[in-house]
Amino acid sequence: MAEFMDVHHDMRGITADQLRQAHQADLAIEGEEGVHFKQAWADPDSGVVYCLSEAPSAEAVQRIHERAGHKADEIHPVPLTV
Repeated sequence: MAEFMDVHHDMRGITADQLRQAHQADLAIEGEEGVHFKQAWADPDSGVVYCLSEAPSAEAVQRIHERAGHKADEIHPVPLTV
């Protein structure tokens, strides 16, 4: 399965609890698309949120995010990691 990093903009002021809730919303339905969200990070000052996942496709990642109520603005494949 491939890894993807997705980016959400315009989430300025997000709190740790809100990030946790959004991540839990993804985890609750991720299996329906064969996706696994590994971790999420946020910068409340800039409003940028990043999510790392394993998935069969970027489209599967987006479908989960859309259903959970927070569509990704960008989804990038991560072909190499160290």
